[in-house]
Amino acid sequence: MTSSAIAKVHLMRHGEVHNPRRIVYGRLPEYHLSELGQKMVRLSAERFKEWADQGANIVYLACSPLTRTQESAAPITELLGLEAHHDPRVIEADNYFEGLHVDKKELLNNPKHWLKMYNPLRPSWGEPFKAQVARMAEATRDAARIAYEIGGPGAEAIIVSHQLPIWMARRSAEGKFLPHDPRSRQCNLASITTFEFSDLEGKNRPTVSYCEPAASLYSGIIQLPGS
Repeated sequence: MTSSAIAKVHLMRHGEVHNPRRIVYGRLPEYHLSELGQKMVRLSAERFKEWADQGANIVYLACSPLTRTQESAAPITELLGLEAHHDPRVIEADNYFEGLHVDKKELLNNPKHWLKMYNPLRPSWGEPFKAQVARMAEATRDAARIAYEIGGPGAEAIIVSHQLPIWMARRSAEGKFLPHDPRSRQCNLASITTFEFSDLEGKNRPTVSYCEPAASLYSGIIQLPGS
């Protein structure tokens, strides 16, 4: 894990959530990891431990304040000895459909939802993409600075967050349009999206890499928006 980056920030998505009713749970409290989700985040934590054993200087851990991200951060705390700092800036995107069981039939046949679907480029049903980018960029830069202050050049931080905010941060970092087909998101459960910063002032875009330590556990999983 050698690199010329001045700092790295690993954006890790939480593991699978126990959600048998297939609710868009968004920012709702008390949605816990499933048994499979716990296995997923353990694999990601073990990947971080492997990197640390190979010389990575991982010195800071932050997470969204939601239950599923706190539980996903727990094995990292166990294996790396890092306290998880809650950062509301990396929380799930706000979503009008939160708390509902939403499928295509429900969306098309219920007129009360139509006004929330008129502009998918914003999107009109939730927190604007640009707002997500702004808060995620600020939180990620701050994590890079904290890591640098603690560990010096090359130090690394971990942020445990959610699919859409992580994906928005990545698309922005890569200079891509924010509106997208949700099916195209490369941000699977317990995945790790890594930003490597060459400076801490935002003069240059970070370089981005991606890995899926829990890929062996993905078979048959149904993923919902707002997760």
